[in-house]
Amino acid sequence: MIPKEKLVVLYTQQGKSMQDIAFKLNCSLHKVKYWMDKHQIPIRTQSEATYIKRNPDGDPFRLVMPRNSDEAKLFGLGLGLYWGEGTKANKNSIRLGNTDPGIIINFIRFLEKFFSIRKKDLKFGLQIFSDVNPQEALDFWIKRLKIKNSQLNKPIITKSRSLGTYRKKSKYGVMTVMFHNKKSRDALIKLLPM
Repeated sequence: MIPKEKLVVLYTQQGKSMQDIAFKLNCSLHKVKYWMDKHQIPIRTQSEATYIKRNPDGDPFRLVMPRNSDEAKLFGLGLGLYWGEGTKANKNSIRLGNTDPGIIINFIRFLEKFFSIRKKDLKFGLQIFSDVNPQEALDFWIKRLKIKNSQLNKPIITKSRSLGTYRKKSKYGVMTVMFHNKKSRDALIKLLPM
């Protein structure tokens, strides 16, 4: 017999897999499954198991609500930016693109402060026109956002069609900040006034 308390500690609190528990207790996986069922301990979905395995130091996601008026301003700004500029169609990640570094910087501050997302865990994607120097654009964004080159995806280059007014506005392209985490994306979507 495997006591319920032991399974709860190993499986629920420590996040070990049933296979890990079987190995630790020197028994078969079948025996662990049997006692999990017998004690009516809910089994994680494949998605939940993968999430735990990829985050061995605990869940990196934590939503913190604003505690003062300055934080409330940043919170409102971040929600407004995402509502207006964010990609809501992607179900697995938070994405926001803009040509203005200030907007991206403020959105990063919002993610760090209220979603406990570390800047080093963010990814970035740059879209530029073919008449823009890719290295010059990358250098511009790396310097302004204070990010590492390794955080950037390969730039997407779109063929220029004309010399319109948009060209001045997007001299360094459109930068998209991305955080790939369904849990944080779902929490952000729930905060939007829909």
